Amino acid sequence: MARTPMIRSVFSRKAVPTIACINKAKMDIGVDFDRLVKTLQTFVDDCFAPVWGTPAKIVKATKPRHGDWTLAFFDSPDAPQVQGYHDLTHHGLPLGKVFIKPTLENDDKVSTTACHEVCEVLVDPGCNLWAIGRRGLVWGYEVCDAVEEEEFLLDGVYMSDFVYPAYFEAFRKPRSTQFDYLNKVTRPFQLLKGGYGEVRHTRRDKNVNFGSVAKARRFKKEDRRYHRTTYR
Repeated sequence: MARTPMIRSVFSRKAVPTIACINKAKMDIGVDFDRLVKTLQTFVDDCFAPVWGTPAKIVKATKPRHGDWTLAFFDSPDAPQVQGYHDLTHHGLPLGKVFIKPTLENDDKVSTTACHEVCEVLVDPGCNLWAIGRRGLVWGYEVCDAVEEEEFLLDGVYMSDFVYPAYFEAFRKPRSTQFDYLNKVTRPFQLLKGGYGEVRHTRRDKNVNFGSVAKARRFKKEDRRYHRTTYR
């Protein structure tokens, strides 16, 4: 039986990755695609990389490029109601997907969803990081989920809020430091009303916590088969 090749390319922090943005959608995404790509670059340079130390080059492309990470935009999701997720390609490289129809149907913005996926592939490109919280709980290392319905304008384009490294540090006291970009989170592992987080109690026992009942209702409408909360 042939061995599965070891994936090395994802885990190199010495090289600055290039993320190729590919628009396969026929629907109007609500923002000029060239402008979105440019704003995502500004977001990474000015907002995200200074906090997380994860620079990246964001470019527009028409197809996947050898050695590059990919952010692809599609009209319809490959799982019902999912607005976006990140995974690995069969080459072991990060792949983010953004789905236009469910995003717009939920009155959300495609640019915010795209920004969400860029943040999470940069911090956890292998989709395998976890943080130990209080009471022995283990949290998925997703930097936008807890604040995913918070957004802000950057050069006229909406971008996503994201948590800071201190958010995953249980020893931090409430209000002792900044926990997210928009400064709305006041303590580690806090879930805002529009946020959620995957929590594991043991290796086999996992749960999804929500910041509000309304968020739990919206979450249940989604097919999560292609999301970390289900198969990671």
